[in-house]
Amino acid sequence: MDLILQLLFTGIGIGSVYALVALGFVLIFRATNVVNFAQGEFSMVAAFLMVVFAVDLEWPYWLSVLLTIGGMALLGALFNLGVYYPLRHRTYLPVIISTIGASIFLANTTLALYGPQPQVLPPVFETQGFLLGLVFLDSQYLLIIAVTAALVAFQYWFFEHTLVGKKLQATSQDKEMAALLGIPVAGMIMLTFVYSAVLGGIAGILVAPVLFVSIQMGATIALKAFAATIIGGFGDVTGAIIGGLALGIIETFGAAYVSVPYKDAFAFIVLVAFLVVRPQGLFGERVAEKA
Repeated sequence: MDLILQLLFTGIGIGSVYALVALGFVLIFRATNVVNFAQGEFSMVAAFLMVVFAVDLEWPYWLSVLLTIGGMALLGALFNLGVYYPLRHRTYLPVIISTIGASIFLANTTLALYGPQPQVLPPVFETQGFLLGLVFLDSQYLLIIAVTAALVAFQYWFFEHTLVGKKLQATSQDKEMAALLGIPVAGMIMLTFVYSAVLGGIAGILVAPVLFVSIQMGATIALKAFAATIIGGFGDVTGAIIGGLALGIIETFGAAYVSVPYKDAFAFIVLVAFLVVRPQGLFGERVAEKA
């Protein structure tokens, strides 16, 4: 029983990272009807920025976090202006291809600037954690879970109880009608890209002390988060959160009881099963088109 609780805690921790990145996928998809395949690279860039600020320059951790989040907000704005905005009136396929190209550009730019050697980012807390009974609660995983819960609560409050949040919801539901009502659609989409980049960046900051900071980490996180959005129901915020947590738990238990080398495969086995049995996901609805 103690091992199950330990694995459950670890799975929720890593699943929270997938949930944050999946939220970025969902928010951009709802605002633009486009999948941003560079979402995982936002996490990778943020992790490397933290290494530069906190390790190389030895600046205070809190300052490094603030500068990294600010850098990710700027990257989200530039991404919107350079990747999405010029193609906003085209079909979704050119925009998707442009996000894939941007993902490759970010990965190779980071590789050229920093090199292929994986880096290590120290954790926020000096203490590794504490025992609760026979379950070891890692301090970094506790931080990941706490920050994810806070961001989910903030997002609910922001979208449901603020005017800007309601404008964002209106833009995601019908951009033409929102424009007719006087809502600055371009500004709302810009805000969505900025917020999604910040979410991906926070995920990278949180997971960097757990994993090695490497060029490949962005693609791995993005694939898991993309699978989580499909499992939860593409375009559904609740589904992204539940899908990310579920994927982290399944991956952790699969590694413990089946095979560690095939840990990454379990996510895609579940994904294929959902595509076959319930392609609309847990919270998605079937959409029927009339001829």
